[in-house]
Amino acid sequence: MISMNLKNLRTRHRLTQEEVAEHLNVSRQVIAKWEKGESSPDIHHCMELARLYNVTLDNLVHFEEDEGGLGIPPKGKHFFGVATIGERGQIVIPKKAREVFKLEAGGLLIIVGDDERGLALVPERMMSGFFNLVKTTLDQEGE
Repeated sequence: MISMNLKNLRTRHRLTQEEVAEHLNVSRQVIAKWEKGESSPDIHHCMELARLYNVTLDNLVHFEEDEGGLGIPPKGKHFFGVATIGERGQIVIPKKAREVFKLEAGGLLIIVGDDERGLALVPERMMSGFFNLVKTTLDQEGE
């Protein structure tokens, strides 16, 4: 998996093998071998590559692209899949999302919306931070 991830990330970031090699202080041939799966980078180089591409080390090594075709998400960003809306508006939040954001049965989610950006679900405990982020963004736009 890492070989495909390395090639996909490099092309998504519009870098050549030479540019990546220069950043890591290795030869272009080393990068080519990693991308072909003929060899794998050591942990030090994996950490540098994850930093270069702003992805987690785990995603760099283990990420498998699904049929949606979405690549490795940037560090701190997640794509949990699709939820179907039931007749009464109910949705099921994917298990991985519940684990990452520590959502438990009975927990409260605040639903906010923007005509241009869509809906967002924000855990109640994170709401003040969310509003501060929105206020800061609006303040910057007003300057």
